[in-house]
Amino acid sequence: MGNKRFTRGRRRRNAGVLARLNIRLKNSSNPAKRRNYNGNNTNSGDYRTANQGSQAYRREMKRRARRREILINRIKYGTAALIILAVLITGIVRMAGCAISHIKGGSNQADEVVQTLAYVEPSSQEPVKQVITIPQPVKSADYKDITSEKVKSAYISLVDIDSHEIIAGRQYDAKIYPASMTKVMTLIIAVENIRDMNDTFTMTTELIDPLVRENASRAGFDPGEKVTANDLLYGLILPSGADAAQALARMIAGSEEEYAGLMNAKCAEIGLKNTHFANTSGLYDADQYTTPVEMGMIMEYAMQNELCAKVLSTYQYTTAPSPQHPGGIALTSTMFSRMYGTEAEGVTITAGKTGYITESGNCLVSYAVKGDKHYVCVTSGGTNKWDSIFDDIELYGNYLP
Repeated sequence: MGNKRFTRGRRRRNAGVLARLNIRLKNSSNPAKRRNYNGNNTNSGDYRTANQGSQAYRREMKRRARRREILINRIKYGTAALIILAVLITGIVRMAGCAISHIKGGSNQADEVVQTLAYVEPSSQEPVKQVITIPQPVKSADYKDITSEKVKSAYISLVDIDSHEIIAGRQYDAKIYPASMTKVMTLIIAVENIRDMNDTFTMTTELIDPLVRENASRAGFDPGEKVTANDLLYGLILPSGADAAQALARMIAGSEEEYAGLMNAKCAEIGLKNTHFANTSGLYDADQYTTPVEMGMIMEYAMQNELCAKVLSTYQYTTAPSPQHPGGIALTSTMFSRMYGTEAEGVTITAGKTGYITESGNCLVSYAVKGDKHYVCVTSGGTNKWDSIFDDIELYGNYLP
């Protein structure tokens, strides 16, 4: 009984296969295939022929599938090889570029001054204190009084620091408020007094909240965040961070008042006669003032310190990761974000610090190189943030010997 059921089931399946085959043969565009069709064909020979054709078809499909798979794998492996080759070529080109820049740097100091840095573990070393008196600049025999309307700033000092001569100016010895140019002196005191750049300071709400209320510029450190001294230096200068200035004051001197005392003692060492500081960030205080010429002397002093010069010359820097900022904080120079430094032909502006408060207008102290000569320019009293930038380009481009 069971064998008969099996036989009948197999016959029904075979009949179904044959019926489907007859339909394909009937509808075929191939005359030879149509001749093999008869409407009620149940011939076993035709079935075997059709079955063999079906098997051949399946084998062909498998063969094509394998070829497609081989082709796809070749494409994938070929693409991967091209990507690896491109990465290697890019690396070689960059290494060659760095080598060329290094070679050029031996003959032209300006080529390697503007930097973009990621966090690098700072070294632990004794602070280097300079005791340098900067000569008071005097008027050059070829001094140019700046009267051009192209130059917008109200107060200007352009000094050749190799000869210590004022080569051009406008009210260069007038009293001005330094605004955030103050932070150049804050940087000097920090670099000369921090023993270990890995030391950390923990930011507090008490420190940050007043700065938020005063709308002071900040690097962006959060309460509870532990920040290295090295990161505070870059946070002080690049984004002009008052939070970094306050942190350095408390870290080094215990308070901003004590830190300002260190700044004024340094003024005396340098030989400044018309400069006084009351705070570390440059917020307005009637007792915080300087002149364009003396602000330039502070910049000249700072650029003689290797670490100060490095910080003032950096375009971008990323702080060390912290729980508050797992990717670190990306800091950008307020000066180099507005200029390349090479706009004036033959001159490279290599370092600088911007500033602004209502009482000072927009201001800028910058350091530039032309050939083997070095210059410092201070502008103050600009009516917008671009005045000091365009003034610098005009002054370095048209007033240098």
